[in-house]
Amino acid sequence: MVPDTPDVANVLFAEDGVAQGLEKGQLVIDMSLISLIETQAFAKKINVLGCDYLDAPVSGGQVGAREASLTIMVGGPEATFERTKPLFDVMGKNVTLIGDNGAGQTCKVANQIIVALNIEAVAEALLFVSKSGANPERMRRALMGGFAVSGILEVHGERMTKRTFNPGFRIELHQKDLNLALESAKKLGLALPHTASAQQLFSACVANCGREWDHSGMVKALELMSNHQVTE
Repeated sequence: MVPDTPDVANVLFAEDGVAQGLEKGQLVIDMSLISLIETQAFAKKINVLGCDYLDAPVSGGQVGAREASLTIMVGGPEATFERTKPLFDVMGKNVTLIGDNGAGQTCKVANQIIVALNIEAVAEALLFVSKSGANPERMRRALMGGFAVSGILEVHGERMTKRTFNPGFRIELHQKDLNLALESAKKLGLALPHTASAQQLFSACVANCGREWDHSGMVKALELMSNHQVTE
């Protein structure tokens, strides 16, 4: 697992990279979040060498890694997945084969879109309640018993009201993930307007010294735009 697409390319195909030492029948597993299209290209290159390839990005953060409770989204041949699943089961509790190579990356990008837009929705709701004169933390607790309940409202909403923005999952990483989503959407001919707005809010946080904030810190960008803070 490495940070970005060029890093994976270097690890695999540099002069002294993994591909140079592979023997027929071996398996490469990439657990990074990188380009869908490049993942498919990497898989084909590894397949030509007589080896299998799985893309298996994860969700669950530092807690999931420590507690071996990660969600693992896998792309690749079903037979290879079944052979490898006992290894994944050591690391995670929700391990799913999504489809062919690249499908794991697609699922992870979709996860990041959903998370970002939920963070934005919770942040806007808390800001609305606060500016209206109501208590945002009481509102958050009340909504935990309704249809708006979510992990984002529970965990990130509390961080917003308590002003605890320590990572967590750093904003600059989620910003990168949404950049990847938008690049992929452009290649697919898709419009993702709300993903774009979430990416811009993360970018505003990074520009205002928030690179190391947890991604719940998105609320700070909205607070700057509204000249109002959710809580003091």
